[in-house]
This record gives sequence, structure tokens and C-alpha cells, in this order.
Amino acid sequence: MGIFTTLVYQPFFNLLVGIYWLLDIVTNGNADMGIAVILFTVVFRILWLPITFSSGRSAKERHDISEKIKKIKKEYAKEPLKEEAGMKKIMRGNRRIVAMSTFNIVFQLMVMLMLYRIFTTGLDGADFHLIYEWMPEMPKHFNLTFLGKFDLTRPNWTLNIIQSVIILIVEGLSGALSPFPTGRTELMALFVLPIGAFTFFAYMPAGKKLFVITTLLFTMMIQLVKGARILYYEFKGKAKKLAYGLIINKDKK
Repeated sequence: MGIFTTLVYQPFFNLLVGIYWLLDIVTNGNADMGIAVILFTVVFRILWLPITFSSGRSAKERHDISEKIKKIKKEYAKEPLKEEAGMKKIMRGNRRIVAMSTFNIVFQLMVMLMLYRIFTTGLDGADFHLIYEWMPEMPKHFNLTFLGKFDLTRPNWTLNIIQSVIILIVEGLSGALSPFPTGRTELMALFVLPIGAFTFFAYMPAGKKLFVITTLLFTMMIQLVKGARILYYEFKGKAKKLAYGLIINKDKK
């Protein structure tokens, strides 16, 4: 926990309170921690973009690994030793993808713990001693009510519903833009994930939900840009084929 606090929690905690401090100056002492969380999330997601794009490029590799695993399980269903040996061979041959996926999961878990700590005890004063000495003097009290309505330190059902609806939309866009055929697992995830998220985050602080909602909207924006790019290249390709066909017909005449 000491390593987690020093290397993960403390830097991001200082980033959040630093953003709040800037907002406090801009708004003449009327900063909103919810707005700070939104800006913090955007900064965090920008820093995380290399991993996001790398994960996207590795999607085909992960899909191939999944297909190989399914094949081995089917082929050696009655031979557990051969099945285990085959699984180990696949893992050894794809260590980079496995390591990246593991790192992504572990870091996301650490982010979840970090946000839980920030909004349950950190901003109430328990972690003020972790603010770096070179940071400017912080306000003695943080405004932890987003838009004057949502207490960021307590659960909020409205934000929970909004979060689940956005998860449903993001999963739908992800399936529509995926180059792989949508299977039963993907269709189940489309409905299971929003319901699971609603249940899991039901009693989490609203500040964490605001972080997740902003993250999802950021992801949705990337998906829409990706979709627009796909449509552009498809239209461009069809236009070229049409122009080529017109030239050929003209030459024939």
C-alpha cells in the first residue's frame, strides 16, 4: 500500500487538487470539485491514449488467441494434460499481449482503488498530508457538491443510471465498429455489462461515477471519430471504383 500511495495515489491526488486550485482562482473561490473531476478525467485519458491505441491495435491478436484457445479446448476436451500443454504454448508465444492485458487490468484496478479512497476519505482531509510541499496553498475546504446537487462523497442513483445507459451505448458502438462478427458472448456483454455496472457501482461515491461517465464519453468520442473515418474511407473507395468504372465504359464506347 505504501508503494501504491507513493507511485499512484499521491501523484493523481495532487493532480486533482491542483486542477481544483486553478478552478478556484478562475471562479474567484467558487470552484466545483465535480468540474475538477471531469477535467482530471480528460487529462488522465489523454495520458492513457498510447495504451488505448495500443490495445486497439492488439484487438486482432487477442481475437486470434481466443480462437486458438477455443480450438484447443474443443480438440482436447477429454485430454486435460494436452489441453493444459496447448494453453501454456499459446501463452508463451503471446507474452507481450498477455502482459499488456494484465497490466491494463491491474492499473484499472488501482485507479478504482485510488478514486474510492479520494472520494471517501481523501478530500475530507485524511490525505491532505500527501499534498506535495511545492504545491500552492489549497483552499481549506473543497466544494464536494457537483452543480450544487450531487454529493461526490455519497452514492447517487441518478448518476448510476446515466452511467449504465452510456455503457450500453458504448458497447453497442463497439460492436457495430468491430471488424469481427458479433457472437453470443458479445451480445450478452451488451446487456450484462450495464446491469453489472449498475449493481457494482450502486454504493460507490458519486465522484467515482462521474469519473467513469466522463471516461465513457471520452471513449464514445474516439469511437465516433473512428466510425467517421471508416465511413470516409468506404465512401472514398466506392467513389474511386465508380470513377474507374465510368472511365472504362467511356473507353469502350
